[in-house]
Amino acid sequence: MTVLISVLLGAAFGLGLWMFFAGVRGIQLLPSMSAVFPSDIKAEAAVGWLAGSAIVGVLVFAFTGWPVAAVIAAGIAIWLPRLLEARSSCQDESAKTEAIASWTEMIRDNIAGSAGLEQALIASSAVAPLAIAPELRRFAARVDRMSTVDALARLGADLDHPSADLVVVALVNAARMEARELGPLLGRLAETIRADVRMRLRVEVGRARIRTSARIVVATTLVTMAFLFAFSRQLLKAYDSTTGQLWLLLVAGVFALGGWMLHSYGQIDMPERFAARTTNGSVR
Repeated sequence: MTVLISVLLGAAFGLGLWMFFAGVRGIQLLPSMSAVFPSDIKAEAAVGWLAGSAIVGVLVFAFTGWPVAAVIAAGIAIWLPRLLEARSSCQDESAKTEAIASWTEMIRDNIAGSAGLEQALIASSAVAPLAIAPELRRFAARVDRMSTVDALARLGADLDHPSADLVVVALVNAARMEARELGPLLGRLAETIRADVRMRLRVEVGRARIRTSARIVVATTLVTMAFLFAFSRQLLKAYDSTTGQLWLLLVAGVFALGGWMLHSYGQIDMPERFAARTTNGSVR
């Protein structure tokens, strides 16, 4: 075990020197804060979380005497905010897509009530769904000082969503050419967007089952290790040696690889933006 600790300390010292010289040369080696922590977390909170993760690693090492277990515990603590954000981001994406469909139906209903396009847009902005309310409020403020087409182009950029681009392009074409069948078109777009939401929710339910099974396997493994460590310490003496720590590192690597594959396969790749943009931001 002493040999393994010496190797780890030497590797940490070498990594520190490598990072120092890379920093002097302006080369970034570590991932950015946004790649590790949620985008809305403050720098002070991120530093505090890193310090807490280091404390977790130290406590695990003091309790078990296993350096590999300490590194694993610290790594899990560091990545926990990102893992929790992945679930909430999927829910936010579904809520935003559903909000776009509801907004589309609002415009259709306002137009059906003999309102003009600009009046229908302003009216729908006043009672916009919560997920897209800030973007629509900014749009309503822009309509007073620019044309409807330019304001819609800015709205599409603010929403930054493929489904919103479909609606924005339809509205821009209607504003330019005074389309008479805009209401039925918006109705069909709303149905299509809602069908996309239902499809994504069904896919997410299937992925949730897989994630639940993976959590059960990981939790069972950790609880079993803790139980054996507390009541049958002699069964884990094999991990006290350098070879045992290497095997523990191998097992942790298999779990990490499986978790990474589940995470990467569970990501939803949004299609490219539908609206083609000119250099000044207008819709073509």
